[in-house]
Amino acid sequence: MPSELFIGLMSGTSLDGVDSVIAEVADQHCQVLHQHFTPYPESLRDQLLLLHHPSHNELELTALTANTLSRLYAENVSELLALSDTPASQIQAMGCHGQTIRHRPELGFTLQIGNPALLAELTGITTIADFRSRDIAAGGHGAPLVPAFHAAMFSHPQLHRVVLNIGGIANLSDLPPNGKVTGFDTGPGNMLLDAWIGLHQGLRYDVDGAWAASGVVLPELLQTMLSHPYFQAAPPKSTGRDLFNLAWLETLLQPGQYRPEDVQRTLLELSAVSIASAVSQHCANVQELYVCGGGAYNGVLMQRLQQLLQPATIQTSDVLGITVNTMEAAAFAWLARQALYRLPGNLPDVTGAQGHRILGAVYAA
Repeated sequence: MPSELFIGLMSGTSLDGVDSVIAEVADQHCQVLHQHFTPYPESLRDQLLLLHHPSHNELELTALTANTLSRLYAENVSELLALSDTPASQIQAMGCHGQTIRHRPELGFTLQIGNPALLAELTGITTIADFRSRDIAAGGHGAPLVPAFHAAMFSHPQLHRVVLNIGGIANLSDLPPNGKVTGFDTGPGNMLLDAWIGLHQGLRYDVDGAWAASGVVLPELLQTMLSHPYFQAAPPKSTGRDLFNLAWLETLLQPGQYRPEDVQRTLLELSAVSIASAVSQHCANVQELYVCGGGAYNGVLMQRLQQLLQPATIQTSDVLGITVNTMEAAAFAWLARQALYRLPGNLPDVTGAQGHRILGAVYAA
């Protein structure tokens, strides 16, 4: 089948906003042609954070927030189409991840909100959403889904590659030249770093890891965090804000016990060490590691990964042709194509599902 145009929409666990791309997609080809980012208003971000926990009247609040999200997604798509001078009629379909507010595969569900019917109505574009629940219904974790995309795009016949996405949660795709593709969530990426600097400095993220660099690692706190059972659990596994959040961190701290910048540096070390440990244990003899997601902009974190994972070469995904800030949106453009042509979107060895499944519900334009 020839290449066609698809839109991918991704809003991840960092809760910073929505990334969108127009991509030319085929089975083993994905070229991002245009991209656009719309930040979340503070009020929407606060509402989404609230919905991560049980609250009064949360069913209505969830539905209303989903509609607000869909209107923001639709504005983003309208701007993307206008900026790229692309008519909506040229887009085959749009893959919308939605915003995760609960991820509990051990209880048999995951919930990504955003009203796809409203999004299809507002944009006039066939919208595909709810990618994760079919995999969970088949006994999987519903996550991560990007390894199937990474395998289709970046597998190499001689080189052992790993693609590492450092968003709010970090996840990896292991692409050995001989052997099965695997992948899983390694644990916190930027999530705790963002939460801690938000609490102490009112900032959304630590630019280039500068605040973390002003502190020192607290060995006792680091070891306490690394003793969390998630890090010892074998793949397949996935996690999210339900497990690693500011409330969890604060249970490990006494008020005034540590300097805030030392906690920040220790949280960066937690991300680096947990990622490096996962790579060492499950991706033996990796030769090339490519980083995407917001964590790729954190110079201190990237430097620590290079130190911990020698002799593997570490570069950003830009050198593969898909930039660090468009990789996940591009993946959902590809997943939309898989769904539209009734092709599997999951990898059972990654998610733990009972078999390959077609992912996503289609809302025709």
